[in-house]
Amino acid sequence: MQDNRAHRIHAYGGPEVMSFDTVPVPAPGAGQVLVQVQAAGVNGLDWKVREGFVRDAFPLALPATLGIELAGIVTATGAGATCFKLGDRVMGPLAGLGAYADFVAVDEGKLCLTPAELSDVQAAALPVAALTAWQALRAEGDLRPGQAVLIHGASGGVGSFAVQFAKAAGATVLATASGSSRDYLIDLGADRVFDRHAERFEDHTGDIDLVLDLVGGDAVDRSWSVLSDGGAIVSTAAFDIAGRISSGRKGQFFMMKPDAIQLSAIAGMVASGRLQSAIAEVVDHAGLAAALERNRTGHAPGKIALDLTL
Repeated sequence: MQDNRAHRIHAYGGPEVMSFDTVPVPAPGAGQVLVQVQAAGVNGLDWKVREGFVRDAFPLALPATLGIELAGIVTATGAGATCFKLGDRVMGPLAGLGAYADFVAVDEGKLCLTPAELSDVQAAALPVAALTAWQALRAEGDLRPGQAVLIHGASGGVGSFAVQFAKAAGATVLATASGSSRDYLIDLGADRVFDRHAERFEDHTGDIDLVLDLVGGDAVDRSWSVLSDGGAIVSTAAFDIAGRISSGRKGQFFMMKPDAIQLSAIAGMVASGRLQSAIAEVVDHAGLAAALERNRTGHAPGKIALDLTL
């Protein structure tokens, strides 16, 4: 069997704490499959974990392999694993770390088959972003036509899907992003885009039924005033939102849950062209550390992906 190379951190810190190590190939346990990873998505949680920003919420035993979603090929099955056969192309979120490695043992219930129309890079960019967007928009109940949704950080992977899902549900979609992403978001279905560097969204809007916060910071605090009666903020970035809820308002921190059925349906929509999925860039092993920094500081619209075959 090939070597199992993994991008790991041995301490918390900046790019300098990452190393490219050779580690044992894991054996798939009961209900698991061994996946030879072909591509993995790059997410904000990767650098937040690396920096130690979420060490209290997600304590780690170091060293730890980064990466939270993947696409690849099933090369072995554990006891009782019956959903996939050897050679199947699969994709999915890990609901944990470890995707930046050549081989990963994954619970088969987290995975779905990769549509033939999608490359492994395209597939790896979908699970976390698409499932987070789909589930977070419904965390406070089903969206209804005519509701107003404000999405902070709309040009990233999660935001791009959220704009499309909210528009398809019949909502009026408002978004905050850098000004350079305005045309991209309008094409996805946003009704109005606020330049986060030049405009104060709270000065131009109100009666928002749902704020989906993907950036954290002061965006949450500034959003309470724009909510309608009964409106809510759902944040994937503000772990402490429960302690910041404005009087009489609703808010919650949200984490995606793996759902192979939902992911399969969404992947099918991307494969058929009914849903757009933008790849901002594709990097190789040598470019991963710098890609995590671009994820932290800002990059082109869409998702960065690591191609492990390069």
